[in-house]
Amino acid sequence: MEAHEAESQPPILSRASAKKELPKHFRDNRHVWVFIELERGQVHPVSIELLGEGRKLADKLSVQLAGVVIGTEGLGSRSAIAEAFAYGADLAYVVESPLLSDYRNEPFTKALSDLVILHKPEILLLGATSLGRDLAGSVATTLETGLTADCTELDVDADGSLAATRPTFGGSLLCTIYTLNCRPQMATVRPRVMATPNRVTNTSGPIVRHDLMMIEEEIVTKVLGFLPDGRSEKINLAYADIVVAGGIGIGTAENLEHVMVLARTIGGEFGCSRPLVQKGWMEVDRQIGQTGQTIRPKLYLAAGISGAVQHRVGVEGADLIVAINIDGNAPIFDFAHVAVVADAVGLLPALTAAFTRRLAPHNQSMQVN
Repeated sequence: MEAHEAESQPPILSRASAKKELPKHFRDNRHVWVFIELERGQVHPVSIELLGEGRKLADKLSVQLAGVVIGTEGLGSRSAIAEAFAYGADLAYVVESPLLSDYRNEPFTKALSDLVILHKPEILLLGATSLGRDLAGSVATTLETGLTADCTELDVDADGSLAATRPTFGGSLLCTIYTLNCRPQMATVRPRVMATPNRVTNTSGPIVRHDLMMIEEEIVTKVLGFLPDGRSEKINLAYADIVVAGGIGIGTAENLEHVMVLARTIGGEFGCSRPLVQKGWMEVDRQIGQTGQTIRPKLYLAAGISGAVQHRVGVEGADLIVAINIDGNAPIFDFAHVAVVADAVGLLPALTAAFTRRLAPHNQSMQVN
């Protein structure tokens, strides 16, 4: 594997050493596969996002895009197959068995590894979810191939090699990794890093079915039940249309109230940068950035956040980024669409008051005397 680093975006997708010719026994590997993850019978949104990205890679390589569905025969599996075709897949590979009703590493690894060995894809993409990370690592180990985790960009070179870019060194650099001597080339991508593609008209196509070559007695892990997560409120940062976040420039934990109130006023979610989680000022589920949530809102308002690379990769998909920082040289101003040099602690309450007046259901001009 080779890695190349760049201090600013876009990363340089070049190789310092001479290119190696692909071994002959890998030349039969073709097509791009996307693992379609099912979460409680529903297709996980990251799988839809990966189908869009996989479609681009497949078109560049002039190969087919396939969705891989692993589960039990029933409505969830049929829905996943239909969704794969609806978002651009040319065909679907399906493994169904009662042993696949709930995720367990051993049978899922066996199912996916056997499919890869038999049908030889060139590229295999999975979501960087808890399930996807667990499955991708064990499949890559089983197949003795390379895996690039938590990618922020995917592309293919002229020779067809997958260029998988991810942050490294704590998010201070971006590294582009090539898997030259192993197949398939594997990568995981976090939810909301890639855009959601448009649906296409077809919801059906060729289906290749494969049996799970495993019995229950060979599986060590047993599912006894599921425990509630214990949270009273559902945090949905990744799919919120509006996000307001605070950083170390907020000054104190008490000042985060300004962030929360503004978010509620404009109908959005609130979050923070990594230093605030490290200080214990906010729960980790609300952390935004490489080591937290990746978001693609219509509006992202960052208050007192410097904008290091690890934070940038988590928010740069936003349609509009408004940054408020007292430091006019803050890195976040390099990629924000609107830059406001001001003290966020003083400005946030003023913004809340202005939005409250503007969004009030009955302002003075509409009142009836």
